[in-house]
Amino acid sequence: MKTALIIGASGGIGAAVADHLEKDGVTVSRISRSADGFDATDPASVETHLGGIGPFDLVFVATGILAPDGEAPEKQLSAITADNMTQTFAVNALGPALILRHASNLLDRRSDGVLAVLSARVGSIGDNQIGGWYSYRASKAALNQIVHGAAVELGRSHKKAAIVTLHPGTVETAFAEGYADRHKTVTAAEAATNLIGVIRALTPEQSGQFYDYAQKTIPW
Repeated sequence: MKTALIIGASGGIGAAVADHLEKDGVTVSRISRSADGFDATDPASVETHLGGIGPFDLVFVATGILAPDGEAPEKQLSAITADNMTQTFAVNALGPALILRHASNLLDRRSDGVLAVLSARVGSIGDNQIGGWYSYRASKAALNQIVHGAAVELGRSHKKAAIVTLHPGTVETAFAEGYADRHKTVTAAEAATNLIGVIRALTPEQSGQFYDYAQKTIPW
């Protein structure tokens, strides 16, 4: 791997992945809302930042929210609101979909490449045993479907690429603060090491799958 594009590079995991890759000698391009004004939910912003760049060996998408600012994931059906669900879907599903519109140019058709999008285990329908977190779960399930479909389509033109969703585990970042509960946590740097290990081991035959930080398959 020689080049990488990290989208969402100002967040805890995105920044840690970018830092790790740079230490490994990879040339990293970083895009984020705070540094560049990138808004994944705005088609014009996505076009401005992604149109005409690439290709890269790795495209890593680390955008996402648990809930809109000042809100929390719903624990009960009665807590669902249209505005909060719409905002959560916009960031977690629509944003990556707009980014994926540029995947054909962001990845080289002729060489190995990986496009990895951060998802979450709670987006797994098959793994959901406790309910709750309706907007976040559903938006990540939608993301998984979008990425899986993209993998099918890009598999026809980018035969050496792997397009996947990844679960990083519970990471000690502002994103997950207050929601770790009894889950074992890792630092952003540890999560980056784990995720990069998974990314480096991927093959085109694994494209379209959903993996955790240990490269174990997560059910849809």
